[in-house]
Amino acid sequence: MSHDTDYRHPTLPAGISAHELVDQIRDWGRSLGFDQVGIADPDLNAYEARLEAWLADGHHGEMDWMAAHGRKRSRPEQLHPGTRSIITVRMDYLPVDATPAEALLDQPNKALISRYALGRDYHKVMRGRLKKLSQKIEAAIGPFGHRVFTDSAPVLEKPLAEKSGLGWIGKHTNLLNRHAGSWFFLGEIYVDLNLPPDAPVQDHCGSCRRCIDICPTQAIIAPYQLDARRCISYLTIELKGPIPEEFRKPMGNRIYGCDDCQMVCPWNRYAQHSRVDDFRPRKDLDAGDLVALFAWDEATFLVRTEGTAIRRIGHERWLRNIAVALGNAPTSNAVIAALQSRQSHPSALVTEHVQWALAQHE
Repeated sequence: MSHDTDYRHPTLPAGISAHELVDQIRDWGRSLGFDQVGIADPDLNAYEARLEAWLADGHHGEMDWMAAHGRKRSRPEQLHPGTRSIITVRMDYLPVDATPAEALLDQPNKALISRYALGRDYHKVMRGRLKKLSQKIEAAIGPFGHRVFTDSAPVLEKPLAEKSGLGWIGKHTNLLNRHAGSWFFLGEIYVDLNLPPDAPVQDHCGSCRRCIDICPTQAIIAPYQLDARRCISYLTIELKGPIPEEFRKPMGNRIYGCDDCQMVCPWNRYAQHSRVDDFRPRKDLDAGDLVALFAWDEATFLVRTEGTAIRRIGHERWLRNIAVALGNAPTSNAVIAALQSRQSHPSALVTEHVQWALAQHE
């Protein structure tokens, strides 16, 4: 976008410039718990070809929704007509009182759940606050066209965040920030306001390849390239059918998501703990015992995961994932008894993984 762009908009009251409005938006964002606010223009042409090549290679696996909306994902004005700018936000989620993920990897009888899913579902937390931010803008300038998103529609969140200076997309394909690492959520507001965009920041991955080397399933097939079909987060959350056998042993005790690439990233030494109480870990989900979690019936699962992101996988896939983790756990009478208790489960998906797990203890 050229430097002489006219950032006036007919909905801005006299005496309020677009630059002043952006300053106010940043202040309001911080007051609502967002740790950074940026502005991007809607031009994603540089990212569109990469997305289409990634889809053409089939690296999205069963995530058909990634290709289901034409080019709405890479062309914001098609998703929300009239979009002139995108307000981007990030919110730190690393819980201050959660058991360190590194410690859980050394306790194979415990369940390792991705840090982002230990508390309240981020969709609910972020969406509510983004709506409040929109209301604050409307109170200041009057009605304006806008739409709120948080991982909830065909939106290229990380490219928009990168364009708006919230960080750069690292070799593991997560967004990285020099002062905050990568343990944060992203959200957006598409607006019909012509706001001055922020400048992108430089890539600071350098020659580091720790994320590539640590990945248990070699899902990062090259710097900045992820084959989701190999990723434990995809396998435990998005994949609806059986987990390919080649990935079951590498999964270890990871029953929902995987944080290994973030754990080893040097930039996460600067990660900040979340200021949001909603992200504090639930006792049942932080360092839970695999045998105990496997014993949950569906009603218990629904109650214990109510309001969390975990609930979306359902009880059947919950049992599938834990069966694999129990197969990787040290052999014990308790582990074998737990697996045998599900041998007659009505789901073929569950019983297949139970049989595999029992075979690991023979």
